[in-house]
Amino acid sequence: MVLNLDNSFNPFPTQNTIAFQSFTFSGGEPHIKIDPDFNTAETVTITHRLNSFDAIGMVCLAVDALRRMGVQSIEGFFPYFPAARQDRVMIAGEPLSVKVNATIINALQLNKITIFDSHSEVAPALLNNCEALTNHIFIQKVLKEIGQNTLLVAPDGGALKKIYKVSQFLGGKEVIECSKKRDVKSGKLSGFKVYSDDLKGQNCLIVDDICDGGGTFLGLAEELIKNNAGKLYLAISHGIFNKGFDTLNAVFAKIYTTNSFQDIKEPNVIQMDIKDLM
Repeated sequence: MVLNLDNSFNPFPTQNTIAFQSFTFSGGEPHIKIDPDFNTAETVTITHRLNSFDAIGMVCLAVDALRRMGVQSIEGFFPYFPAARQDRVMIAGEPLSVKVNATIINALQLNKITIFDSHSEVAPALLNNCEALTNHIFIQKVLKEIGQNTLLVAPDGGALKKIYKVSQFLGGKEVIECSKKRDVKSGKLSGFKVYSDDLKGQNCLIVDDICDGGGTFLGLAEELIKNNAGKLYLAISHGIFNKGFDTLNAVFAKIYTTNSFQDIKEPNVIQMDIKDLM
């Protein structure tokens, strides 16, 4: 049985869904009413796109309601785990946000929690009973569309470990390493470097887990072009894209992402359904 708290997000279409109603009281409190017409002896998988603190709150309310209905086995499918990037305290006065969110989810005592392409190993380590799905099939499908001769590009040092695992999964594809500098106080990016003197016109696919504003990828694109890259492509597991697509579309032939965070309607963006990547 599946309880899809986002009606437009259905990663398990072959399973029976549980009906519900949700709304917000005038005081701002979210609320849910779950239809009791289902077998409470079965495992219930709650799915949601955790793209806000309200979404986490709705999961908490849903779990409590299910427990009160007698459901004993509850799992969570949350492909985008919020604050996964805030996995360290950089300066005094900041919270360890990923731990805060993990503590809330762990308090629900779910039998299993599934996430997709976590930013680092911190979130899966903090979550109890966690299964972290990789981006391997996602990148495999992207390369099938744009061409197997495309080079994989790691945008920074933090992405190296994951992209070499992708390379291994794909049979040892060549990886181009890159780096950047970030001011921890201001967040400003600078010092983009591509560690390849001449890309000889080969097409390049930048692979990363999250695109927020896109500054990292625009800075890298400029350096890749200077190093004689061919067509540039971008593959992002979780697409936030808070600054839109105008600047990204100017440099990337195509942008690939999933529906883990939101639904996107943009001509230059190919969005793959998370249900096809498991």
